[in-house]
Amino acid sequence: MADLDTGRLSGWLRDNLPEYAGPFELSKFDSGQSNPTYLLDFGPRKIVLRRRPGGQLLKSAHAVDREFRVQSALAETPVPTAPMLAHCTETDVIGAEFYLMGHVAGQIHFDPTLPDLRPGERARVYDQMNHVLAALHSVDINAVGLSDFGPPGNYVARQIERWTRQYTASETGPLADMDRLIAILGERRDFADDQRRLVHGDYRLDNMIFSDDMTCLALLDWELSTIGHPIADLASLIMQWRLPPGRIGRGLAGVVRHELGIPSDDAFVAAYCDRLGLNGIPDFDLYLAFAFFRMAAILQGVKKRGLDGNASNPDQARQYGEFVPEFARLGLACIE
Repeated sequence: MADLDTGRLSGWLRDNLPEYAGPFELSKFDSGQSNPTYLLDFGPRKIVLRRRPGGQLLKSAHAVDREFRVQSALAETPVPTAPMLAHCTETDVIGAEFYLMGHVAGQIHFDPTLPDLRPGERARVYDQMNHVLAALHSVDINAVGLSDFGPPGNYVARQIERWTRQYTASETGPLADMDRLIAILGERRDFADDQRRLVHGDYRLDNMIFSDDMTCLALLDWELSTIGHPIADLASLIMQWRLPPGRIGRGLAGVVRHELGIPSDDAFVAAYCDRLGLNGIPDFDLYLAFAFFRMAAILQGVKKRGLDGNASNPDQARQYGEFVPEFARLGLACIE
């Protein structure tokens, strides 16, 4: 059963949602560890509610206001997003800040081998992933009102500092590989140039909704979005594919991709570069190490919330936290 006060929520909806359509059934999505997400089923129409979690939170985490702002700004761009409906900053309605968005009907794929699809369909999904990522990194942040969506300065260096702080704040025990990775990235923090582009921060297959013809209908989960370096998004995606199959559902290591219609890492990067007119990507291994480091820090935060009982799915959160040592080890392997 969903853990929201539907009576108070109904009253707020009547006052703030012009198209409010009366009683609804409420259910909670099982997936996701960041901001708890719910389905409001009005019968012919469905709405999605996304709120901040309860409990003690890190200062900059779970900013649903930023999620609402960035998706609203992208409404008229080629980047597919769910329609934004309303934003509530009052915490006395359901106990936390939240926003509402239109429900996008389609398919979400969790297994990157796409076992239920044919080779041509798999190729289409991966090409759409490449297309949407390039479209995102082509957004004119001034034209859409997002020039202040992230602080100025070197994004990668800032992120190394931020996630080092977040990791330290949620650390539950010593981990030598993570300490070494943090030290090396801290020493070489200026490897990235100072581009300012809109980045998603958690770009992956299961954050996308696809139609029956494998067109991407919406990119979800914008909690980590900011103005930053586009190659960080690309490296994060490639990082996921370097994991063994079954590792948090996104690994492709050892998979014979060409037989499945799935591009190699090099082919995917080349297609991305072609779409953006780039002549290769210097220091890509450092970007990969950074991606492993950041995910290790994120998963450590998920683990800590699970241990504290504040996660959307505490048991799953604690399981995800067990992958922190592996991410730290793989990050080191990129640069040592």
